[in-house]
Amino acid sequence: MKESILSKATKSVVNILIILIFFTPFYWMMLTSIKNLGQTLKMPPVFWVENPQWQNFLTVFAKIPFFHMLKNSIIVAVGILICQCITVIPAAYAFARFRFKGDRFLFGVTLATMMIPAQLIFLPVFLMFSKAGMINSYASLILPSASSAFAIFMLRQSFKQVPEEILEAARLDNASEWDIMAKIMLPIVRPTVVTLALITFISTWNDYFWPLVLTTNNVVRTLPVGIAALRQSESGISYHILMAGNVLLVIPVMLAFFLAQKQIIKAFTYTGEK
Repeated sequence: MKESILSKATKSVVNILIILIFFTPFYWMMLTSIKNLGQTLKMPPVFWVENPQWQNFLTVFAKIPFFHMLKNSIIVAVGILICQCITVIPAAYAFARFRFKGDRFLFGVTLATMMIPAQLIFLPVFLMFSKAGMINSYASLILPSASSAFAIFMLRQSFKQVPEEILEAARLDNASEWDIMAKIMLPIVRPTVVTLALITFISTWNDYFWPLVLTTNNVVRTLPVGIAALRQSESGISYHILMAGNVLLVIPVMLAFFLAQKQIIKAFTYTGEK
């Protein structure tokens, strides 16, 4: 009995520590975003603000074309999600349910692409888009991420967990492979699809590298590039303005997470049950 109480207490302490580790940086970002410059540089640090400086957020809107870049971020993120749905779902279904010559080799090559960093291939990609006249276009920001080896791997594993008897029953009813994939398999693995969509959205939303490399002006640049530009100040970095920009940047990600959290829990529960 004592061991059980001690075990529960230990787990509670560990959980509280984990929550603090993850929550503290977020709290510090929120706190810094409503400080003035003097409070951000004060030592010892200020852990509470009596007069929040809400005008910091208005300064962000004044320094960068915030809503234009927000629109660009939404277009690029949604475009990449649509492209990955078109390319990833059929590929994952084929790797999971069909056996053909060279399938293992092709799947191995697909996984191997995850080991290639973007910084290694950005020059040929840039030259390719430059020769095609596609620099400073939405296509140049969407196409490099139009497919994902990680998403193919994760979705393939979920497709493989679906019992073969369900597919055989559908084939006996003369259902086409497209109908089986779209109307039977996808609803079953929907939590995994939603989780992958959220991961893709977050990585795309926060991506700084490709929008910076493949653009030369603010026409199609996304919000992370604009927020990073807040650091460029002749009078020094205004940390409170920079943190206000980061708070605005992270709000859509938080909304997406809260909307998808039930499906994420179902995805992990489904995987655990299998």
